[in-house]
Amino acid sequence: MSQIKEQFEQLKHGTVEIFNDTELAEKLAASAKEKRPLRIKLGLDPTSPDIHLGHTVVLRKMRQFQDLGHKAVLIIGDYTARIGDPTGQNTTRPMLTTEEIEQNAQTYFKQAGKILDTAKDKLEVRYNSQWLSNLKLADIIKLTHVITVARMLERDTFEIRYKKGRPIGVHEFIYPLMQGYDSYAVKSDVELGGTDQTFNNLVGRDIQKAQDQQPQVVITMPILVGLDGIEKMSKSKNNYVGVTDEPNDMFGKIMSISDEMMENYFTLLTDLPGDKITELTDGSKTHPKEAKVMLGKTIVTQFYNEATAELAAKEFDKVFAQGQLPDEIPVFKLPAELITVKQLLLACKLVETGGEAKRMCAQSGVTIDGQKAADPNAQITPKAGMIIQVGKRRFAKIK
Repeated sequence: MSQIKEQFEQLKHGTVEIFNDTELAEKLAASAKEKRPLRIKLGLDPTSPDIHLGHTVVLRKMRQFQDLGHKAVLIIGDYTARIGDPTGQNTTRPMLTTEEIEQNAQTYFKQAGKILDTAKDKLEVRYNSQWLSNLKLADIIKLTHVITVARMLERDTFEIRYKKGRPIGVHEFIYPLMQGYDSYAVKSDVELGGTDQTFNNLVGRDIQKAQDQQPQVVITMPILVGLDGIEKMSKSKNNYVGVTDEPNDMFGKIMSISDEMMENYFTLLTDLPGDKITELTDGSKTHPKEAKVMLGKTIVTQFYNEATAELAAKEFDKVFAQGQLPDEIPVFKLPAELITVKQLLLACKLVETGGEAKRMCAQSGVTIDGQKAADPNAQITPKAGMIIQVGKRRFAKIK
């Protein structure tokens, strides 16, 4: 029994809510007695192709379950992605094409494998089109009996949009039912998700009960705040650290977070014990820069290795503390013909859009051979050896 209690405390660490504690403890005990691994569900709608550290908060909790002998069931929401999850949306989200969904799904699985144990006895990957595409209209109507319109409108995003007179598509009411049906289809014992998924995941419990299936335990995890310290981590807000970022860029981004954010990042993104985190985030015991360097190394090591993390830390110190150029700068071959600063930045892949180029110039974030470039429309002739820098971490050299 002490072993079950120990597992329970380990799994509870870092969570926001468990619906409910008693059921989770009972499921863990039954799993040990029957020697049957629990089925731990996590649904991912492939609405974008990249996974960032915010996504890994839930994936890391799933890995904990795997390490304790349970089976991860990763559901790629290829069918539900066609509807679009209304979670956190103030407007109706556009539907994706089948090609976009498939491409994003393949990328998701590859990136999730950086955190999860992908052995066949540890991970089961399912596409929810396997069962949802077979539902008839009568089946869907039967599902709608599980939840009332009044309860749907209690959901914060729907409530806000309804009060402001913004449109809510009927298909958006269907989404939580489809996601909940996934839990029934895969016989989920536990479902993981961020706090923004609480409503959807609890609907899964209701549907399982309606289908005479033992309801899943729902565990919610915190939403990781992005690098700006304000909004949740998101690629669209450009405040994210991608799991496929280059080591130097990954380390540099971590070093840019505020001291106040370190405890949250250490807790949600590392396996360090609580007392060690307290020591690292106490300014009287550990200098904030030293703690941040350890955080950066720890995260880079997770996705690469310890030697790469050490090199990234040294490179950061060389470029930012000593003001030197990095050892490796991407080289671009351009003709010696007049182009604008904006075109130069795009050609060297230092920005993704012309709008970003304008913004970085306006923020004094662009230098060419050590000189500030404030006008994105100014003309310049590329020359061999020219060094272009955008922000603190992006460099390019002209061949």
